[in-house]
Amino acid sequence: MRLSYHPDYQVDLPPGHPFPMGKYRALYGMLVAEGLLGEANILVPQEASLDDLRLAHCGRYLERLERGELSALEVRRLGMPWSAGLWRRSRLAAHGTLLAARAALEDGLAGNLAGGTHHAFADRGEGFCVLNDVAVAIRVLQQDNLIRRAAIIDLDVHQGNGTASIFAADADVFTFSIQGERNYPTQKMRSTLDVGLPDGTGDHGYLAALAQHLPTALKGADIAFLLAGVDPAAGDRYGRLALTESGLRQRDRLVIEAARSLRIPLVIVLAGGYAASPERTAQLHANTFREAARAG
Repeated sequence: MRLSYHPDYQVDLPPGHPFPMGKYRALYGMLVAEGLLGEANILVPQEASLDDLRLAHCGRYLERLERGELSALEVRRLGMPWSAGLWRRSRLAAHGTLLAARAALEDGLAGNLAGGTHHAFADRGEGFCVLNDVAVAIRVLQQDNLIRRAAIIDLDVHQGNGTASIFAADADVFTFSIQGERNYPTQKMRSTLDVGLPDGTGDHGYLAALAQHLPTALKGADIAFLLAGVDPAAGDRYGRLALTESGLRQRDRLVIEAARSLRIPLVIVLAGGYAASPERTAQLHANTFREAARAG
């Protein structure tokens, strides 16, 4: 299984910032220590080209990002201060997802140790998401005639509002989101299929909903993207759901096995997670790739 990673996925944020930026290097270290990642299977991204980014994002938004001209309101909505490092990091992560998508088309399964930035709209960033990496990857693959239909299986606890917006008029992209019904964002967009869950939902209710709707989401797809956010875990700072660690692993296994049984190439990206520490968040993310490795 080939995985994308770059040391510059991690950038400095102000002290006390709630985003667990340290999870990227921690996750990388865990997978290397376990032999799941090494020279033979690492994909090293470059900064995504502006031409590729324009397939999913407005040119004016990209220009203002590059120049650091976001307004105070835009920075507040983004939830992170602009920096040249953040702009570079976002482009690296977008290219990492594209590399993983190309690898998945060849190998059947690949991933990015970042990505899943599903709150980024075509013309703005939100919720710690600057660029919508999955949207960029899908648009590039469509342009290159490598795929026609794509499925996005968004299992972050928060609805992928930016993704839903970008693909609202594209019948060839199925956007499927299982989310906390009362969680962020308060104003949700319309995915192809939204499943809202009440606060406190645990393993049984979550897995039943996923098993019920997953076949519909995957039907006819040439590629699928799994946004394997770990914020549905019990105790997550922003999650409000109550999945156990075992339940999260069962969730990922269900998607991986379903894609494999249908011979649909699968791309795994991280999305969110806000456990008690970046290291704990990384451990939960690592479980996703452990399940993928077990699936072969």
